Amino acid sequence: MRGGAGPPPVANRLAITVSIMLATIMQAVDTTIANVALPHIQGSLSATQDQISWVLTSYIVAAAIMTPLTGWLAGHFGIKRVFLISVVGFTIASALCGIATTLGEMVAYRLLQGVCGAALVPLSQAVLLRINPPERHGQAMAVWGTGIMVGPIAGPALGGWLTDSYNWRWVFYINLPVGILAFIGILVFIHETRQTHRERFDFVGFAALSIAIGALQMLLDRGELLDWFGSTEIWIEATIAGLSFYLFVVHTITAGERSFLNRDLMRDANLMAGLVLMFCVAIILFATLALLPPMLQGLMNYPVVTTGLVTAPRGIGTMIAMFAVGRVIGKIDTRLILAAGLALTAFSLYQMTGFSLAMGTGPIITSGLVQGLGLGFVFVPLSTISFATLPRAVLTQGTAIFSLMRNIGSSIGISIVEVLLAENTQTVHSRLVETLRPDNPLAQAPFLGAPYSLSTPGGIAALNAEVTRQAQMVAYLDDFKLMMIIVVLSVPLLLLLKKPRPRAGPAAAAAE
Repeated sequence: MRGGAGPPPVANRLAITVSIMLATIMQAVDTTIANVALPHIQGSLSATQDQISWVLTSYIVAAAIMTPLTGWLAGHFGIKRVFLISVVGFTIASALCGIATTLGEMVAYRLLQGVCGAALVPLSQAVLLRINPPERHGQAMAVWGTGIMVGPIAGPALGGWLTDSYNWRWVFYINLPVGILAFIGILVFIHETRQTHRERFDFVGFAALSIAIGALQMLLDRGELLDWFGSTEIWIEATIAGLSFYLFVVHTITAGERSFLNRDLMRDANLMAGLVLMFCVAIILFATLALLPPMLQGLMNYPVVTTGLVTAPRGIGTMIAMFAVGRVIGKIDTRLILAAGLALTAFSLYQMTGFSLAMGTGPIITSGLVQGLGLGFVFVPLSTISFATLPRAVLTQGTAIFSLMRNIGSSIGISIVEVLLAENTQTVHSRLVETLRPDNPLAQAPFLGAPYSLSTPGGIAALNAEVTRQAQMVAYLDDFKLMMIIVVLSVPLLLLLKKPRPRAGPAAAAAE
């Protein structure tokens, strides 16, 4: 970095922004683009319902584990070199996912995608903050947030169109041209950084955190299948996760300057509060996107293209919010914008608790648009205020930890809502069938019409299928209610955020 230099020429700044945002959007889209294609991937790879979710979580967990390394890698090898290697690896892994023929291959290639893509988001955020002066950070984060938010929200619509028009493999092949363009732009327009901030690699801290995250995700993914703590495997995974996290915390506190996490990060109140808020926002964003496609396709028989189209208004709402935030941020207290965004998000989830099997597309589109607006009003201001008071020397590591919390929140959120969906479906199903007895007059004709019947095998099967369908719908509503509660409970965290003071000094240096 050229210390004290003015901002780069506008044309160069624009070229850098476009190049890194291509990489960012590519990585963000891949978090959810496979969602609507999961039933097709499941059939093609002969996977069970619980196994196919590994296609989503393996990618997110790999990215979560590797994200904290970004700051150290960038300081050791330079931002440009790490960026280029990440883009190349991600693009190759995407091609491998497209040609996968077994579930094992798909999970392995998705893990590789997550490993290579982990650095793309925090590096893009750090570069944008560095090539723009402090007074333009709000607008820069609006641009960055558009890619981060619209990517996963638009993913299901794009995935649905590709799956229907071609086949599910194209949800991965689509990354190839984008990756090539991003690689060329980064190669040409970003100059290499001088390696002036080389820190010793804290292997103990990194290993402890990685093992804790991996063990926790395994516990959440396999808990339902293995009857939770009735299984020895779950006890082992819980023990490993708990001990590893304890070791990480103790090591971080006692290791001093050799710690994996820089002390300046933990001293920054805005960043600490922002990390917790980011965790909660990630649960809502990604868990909602993981629930809606199977609900619409499985319970309401929506075609894959229609599923993508009715979820697209989330992206529209987010884009509207991003443009609005870019204009008002810096003029209005950031905490008020965050409060408005959380209120809109909570209201949208309240709307979703009113979904029914008999509804049309209106409630889905309306709630999606409102939720997109809410999340858009949360994400950019949250990114801006979280780094407003952070020393620039640890900015890259701060953005990496921020992305880590986003990945962990999304991964844990998806696992929790999927587990609760399965458990609540069973619970509600058992309650509904309690009254379906031959001695109940309401369970006989004319109240119980064809094709349902308690006296024929076909009628019983049809009745059980409908009861299961109703029970699943109730379970989905319970998940939406839980996410609404999480948003409401996260509001008091806004009180911990401090309004940043204007920075003095020269404008941000250009990314070299």
